[in-house]
Amino acid sequence: MSDSVFKTILQSQTLQKYIFDTSAFPREHELQKSLREATLKKYGQRVEISVPADEGLFISIILKLMNAKKTLEIGVFTGYSLLTTALALPDDGQIIAIDPDREAFEVGLPFIQKAGVEHKITFIHSDATSALNEILKDGKSKDSFDFAFIDADKENYINYHEQMLKLVKVGGVIVYDNTLWYGTVVIGEEKTPEHFRVGRQAIIELNKFLASDSHIEIAQISIGDGVTICRRIS
Repeated sequence: MSDSVFKTILQSQTLQKYIFDTSAFPREHELQKSLREATLKKYGQRVEISVPADEGLFISIILKLMNAKKTLEIGVFTGYSLLTTALALPDDGQIIAIDPDREAFEVGLPFIQKAGVEHKITFIHSDATSALNEILKDGKSKDSFDFAFIDADKENYINYHEQMLKLVKVGGVIVYDNTLWYGTVVIGEEKTPEHFRVGRQAIIELNKFLASDSHIEIAQISIGDGVTICRRIS
């Protein structure tokens, strides 16, 4: 398969290929690779919605360094990042995964089952706002999550952030994907393809919002399509 379809802010495809071939693909779990290939076969170029292999390894290391046990995932698609998280958590780990597209989730489900990690996952077939409001209503999950990964509709990222601050514990981590949005955050709206413009504006607003939020510490890094790591401090 061609790995060039994975979005990255690196301008050098040669350097991107070097990172994948040297450190990412050799460390990628065989079922992650199989899921990546199955996603490409079914969805073609939409495979780029999935996190790339190097970002998956990065997420896995964060989870293990934190000793995370309870996580949230907003936006699942076929489940590459979900499988990554499930493999990284201990056997009694718990993941609540939310996505309105059950069909895409079911593409990845056989790989999750084969990996023996299905028992860690609760999949909620719903839009994220409604599902998160329901989770917050019962009160039991407030300040209880160690980690959250957000890779969904960019226009709602700020709304999700407000909900995450109620669900992720102090000291926990919230990770936002696509925070450089194909590099369009710096090229100007007039030069941005029309179908990227709404997402571009939402990400620009998110980045400003996160930078000024006193409830978190942040680090924005240039992996994949840009990832912002937030540690809740209050």
